Amino acid sequence: MRESRRGQVHLRNLCARSFLLAMHVFQGERPLILDADHIQETVECAAFLQAASLTKHLADLLDSHNCLLMFHSAAAFGLADLSHAAALFIRDMYQELEAEVSEALPPELASQVRSLSPSVLVAVGAHAPCTAGDTAASRTLCYLDEEEDVWKVLTDLPPQASTSMAGVTVLDNRLYVVGGVQGIQKQPMDLCFCYSVEGNVWSTIACPAQLRYNFPLIGLDGRLLAIGGESKHVSMSSVETFHVRTGKWTFSARLPRPAAGAACTKTLGRVFVCLWKPMETTEIFEYSSGREEWSPVATLVRRQSYGHCLVGHRDRLYVVRNGPSDDFLRCLLDCYSLSSGQWTALPGHFPNSKGSLFTAVVRGDSVLTLSRSGTQEYWVQDTTWRPRGQKKGFPRSGSLCTFLLRLPSAV
Repeated sequence: MRESRRGQVHLRNLCARSFLLAMHVFQGERPLILDADHIQETVECAAFLQAASLTKHLADLLDSHNCLLMFHSAAAFGLADLSHAAALFIRDMYQELEAEVSEALPPELASQVRSLSPSVLVAVGAHAPCTAGDTAASRTLCYLDEEEDVWKVLTDLPPQASTSMAGVTVLDNRLYVVGGVQGIQKQPMDLCFCYSVEGNVWSTIACPAQLRYNFPLIGLDGRLLAIGGESKHVSMSSVETFHVRTGKWTFSARLPRPAAGAACTKTLGRVFVCLWKPMETTEIFEYSSGREEWSPVATLVRRQSYGHCLVGHRDRLYVVRNGPSDDFLRCLLDCYSLSSGQWTALPGHFPNSKGSLFTAVVRGDSVLTLSRSGTQEYWVQDTTWRPRGQKKGFPRSGSLCTFLLRLPSAV
């Protein structure tokens, strides 16, 4: 093209700061967008350049303050992926945004939001595979019907599936159960499963090359990451990636050191893991798929600082740890800002009745925690977790995996 032979190329109708932000994103950075004008300019820039990475970055920045503007702007400029992501975010927070949706959006866009299914909290207990004669009455996935405040059965687990010490995660509204154990000798499972909500059907997928258990499983960008874990009662540093499109596992960058049951989360399209080491130190590392490495992010030194859970929300990471004197009935939270590089201790203690904060999941600008006594929702604002309400707890004892799914309207 003739532009390739010019010393300067003039891009009409694009402002300098949005183009500069796009260049930062192309180089792998994750800059924040602070005002409404900048959001609109950047949406226009993403549409003009047809920049998928910039569109994805905008989707990662969705929050309760900018989601309506993102949705309206993306629809106007034809960014279908961003428009859909913003509409889903609004649907998940519709109760808080209902008045603004009616006032700020054209009727056709408001109707589009209301036609979507919201995310619901789903839980499954730790179960071993069925044996002959088992009724498997409790081997179910259950979801919380928040309108009726009751837990309902979504589906049964396959008889051969194990959720005991397995990696469990959701990617593109499909549930994956990988690894796990059976029997008192902790025999690793050689069957892995995927559940499709739309078809209400289970299918098998390939297992990792290195059978493992007691590990976090994270879904991101069409891939599953099985991070560390145990094999034959030995902690591992190996990491494997499952590519959903090809159905194959490949080895990825190893953890800096072996870790079993590590706390892990994702936010802003990035994956983070907590690794502990002696003398009450928690180290946070970030996985870079482009460079195939784990990079150190931050270190937290606290009495009883070992993080049992890591929650990511926007540009902040929250480390959930035991209360004073190893008190499992109360939790302390420390917040790390990815933007400023600063740690902040959240004020007060958080109740942790039988493990609620250790199963936290993010929905919109809220965090949902679950225990047998109650489902607690917190509104997250920087260094504050404000209780917003409580629903019925999960009616079964034992360890839990929790996640979000969008259920068909027929369910």
